[in-house]
Amino acid sequence: MKRGERPELLWGFGLNSIEVGKIKDSLGPGFFLRNFSERSLPGEKELLQPEKPSATWIPLRVWNELPEARREAYRKLESTQRILIQDESEKNVDLESVLEDGFLAVINSPLTTSKVQDALFRAKEVAGLYGDLYRMTEEIIMERELLSRKTEQLMFLNTVLSNATERLEVSDILGQAVEDLKLLLPVLSVQGVFWDVVPAEAKTEAEIFINPGLIPAVQEEWIEFMIGSVTKLSGIEVGGYKISETTHVGDASMCYGPTGGRVLALPLITRGEKFGCLVMLCDKSVRLAKDQVSTLNAAVNHLSLALNNALMFTKIKTRADRDGLTRVYNRRSFDERLVEELRRHQRHGMDLSLLMIDLDYFKRVNDTYGHIAGDLVLETTARIFEETFRTTDFIARYGGEEFVILLPHTKVDQAEMLAERIREKIESHTMSYRDVDFKVTASIGVSSIRPGSLAKGAEIVRKADEALYKAKKQGRNKVVVSSSSARLRVV
Repeated sequence: MKRGERPELLWGFGLNSIEVGKIKDSLGPGFFLRNFSERSLPGEKELLQPEKPSATWIPLRVWNELPEARREAYRKLESTQRILIQDESEKNVDLESVLEDGFLAVINSPLTTSKVQDALFRAKEVAGLYGDLYRMTEEIIMERELLSRKTEQLMFLNTVLSNATERLEVSDILGQAVEDLKLLLPVLSVQGVFWDVVPAEAKTEAEIFINPGLIPAVQEEWIEFMIGSVTKLSGIEVGGYKISETTHVGDASMCYGPTGGRVLALPLITRGEKFGCLVMLCDKSVRLAKDQVSTLNAAVNHLSLALNNALMFTKIKTRADRDGLTRVYNRRSFDERLVEELRRHQRHGMDLSLLMIDLDYFKRVNDTYGHIAGDLVLETTARIFEETFRTTDFIARYGGEEFVILLPHTKVDQAEMLAERIREKIESHTMSYRDVDFKVTASIGVSSIRPGSLAKGAEIVRKADEALYKAKKQGRNKVVVSSSSARLRVV
């Protein structure tokens, strides 16, 4: 035995001096035999000690005298191999009963060196085999747990990817992400902010997607947090932003501010560029394990792809539906919306009005100040419309310097008041181009369809166009209401 190595522990249960001496002589100094007398066999104290004997030598006479409870306690020493010693005078024991009691071997007295060494060799061999089986079992269990966790992670990521890719709106993707991410960790809300990648030292425009139903103070906290996240993640200063809402409503009591839980602000990246930030509010007690962090990052990568595609889809759709210069809807979108509003009007019996607006002497603006100044006038006029009308009203550029505004649920007298208000706003607004101030005016034609009318879309447009022509004939900068509005349907 090398210096510093501890001898291997063996126990003896009531061995006589001859048996003790023979076992010690046969095994040598590499083993330590602790022999307990029959009156003080190992109890609970010894059985609970961390170091257990590799083998126990038990005479049959001692084993037969043990109560069943004590025998059961010894049987539970799984790492200890038991060797039964039988006297010559004792009747041969039944092998089946010996195996049932968990003994490895039976040795007949008198003990010899070969018998002792052979029994201990078998004990060590079986112990090694049990150890190998135990380690293999542990490895199999661990592999099964790892496989199970990997399967759960893959199912989770598949759910996130499937739900994200089947949606084309950013608000829908963020709304669904709340439910999906709850499968991984206790998420209270998911919001997001997106920005345009711009050259160094330039400011960017951001679009912030906020949960609906937030009180103004909490909404302001989130806006401030997200603007800060844009600067922190991209190094770009935010020059302006617009607010959109996610589709997730949830419980109003869960609509906390950034201090209401633990906030995870994760960058969204595509083609190596950061274009957004996913902001998750989780329970304050959440603690992420290493594999959860890895799974969350993979989920965010999936969401990055889906959100980037949704943003591209929105931009393409906007280009198709809106006028490139003024950013209000184009003629094609107006024609489609007019058909929808007429169907709604005829189905529900609602009023529907239309304003047709033409900027007076617009060619003179282009000839005097240049076409860039003319573009500025069109853009500014469109912004005045957006500030004045409701979100349910439909604003479109009809062509050149003409605009149309569709007004659902609006009677003709209400439409006339709105037309007069917008005419005054345009007239009072000072345009400025290259340090030169000037003003423009507008002529407006108003038409309306009353409840029950079966008029077609072309009719309401024609009537508004005729009224607009009259406004121009009367000297421009006027509002004229069509005198032949569609009459109430008689049944």
